[in-house]
Amino acid sequence: MKNKQKEIKQNYPKIKKSSAKSGAIEIIHLGFGNAVMASRIISIVSPKSLPMKRLREEARNAGKLIDATAGRQTRSILVMDSGHIVLSSVQPITLIKRIEKGEPDLE
Repeated sequence: MKNKQKEIKQNYPKIKKSSAKSGAIEIIHLGFGNAVMASRIISIVSPKSLPMKRLREEARNAGKLIDATAGRQTRSILVMDSGHIVLSSVQPITLIKRIEKGEPDLE
């Protein structure tokens, strides 16, 4: 159990608050010309589990799904504070690192 927790901590480091100036809007690039405001993200999750697949379908049925994958495989799901679900083809750890840096890591 402890090894698993240690592995999770190494792979998904704590997100630090951005050093962006007050009033500045921090944008996180999702790739392929798509971006979201970092302050609006509630969570970044992997799409592989069944509950996340259900969440995606519920958002699609409610008209709150935003597909930013450009036809590629979905690698992460972003849950926004507005209730929208954003699909991204960028790995969750990459998005977390972009948020930590406070600047986009363009591909």
